[in-house]
Amino acid sequence: MNVVDSSGWIEFFTAGASGPLFKPVIEQRDQLLVPTINIYEVHKILSRKLPAGAVLSCLDVMRQGRVLDLTDRRAVAAADIAGKHKLAMADAVIYSMAREFDATLWTQDVDYDGLVGVKFFGKP
Repeated sequence: MNVVDSSGWIEFFTAGASGPLFKPVIEQRDQLLVPTINIYEVHKILSRKLPAGAVLSCLDVMRQGRVLDLTDRRAVAAADIAGKHKLAMADAVIYSMAREFDATLWTQDVDYDGLVGVKFFGKP
């Protein structure tokens, strides 16, 4: 199973330099987990750069994976992860959901670098 961090989704959707690194993972939709916080973050960023219709199309692509809701149990797990690894709320939610499913987290976010189960790509 795989989780793509918001940074990877944004690179993919905007044809950024690192987009091709995330493309194979995103295209394996049967292995793709999508925390709802990713949908929030991607919508927030892409809304500044793309027309509304294009943003909605991007979100539809994200929804082709298995969307994971933030439940009360997951919120508590994320809070524990945040304290343990000094992660911001959204990062902790994404990472804790990846750990819940023993999934690989694909990211460019340096805050995850060195954590178990993370495939980190430095920004070009």
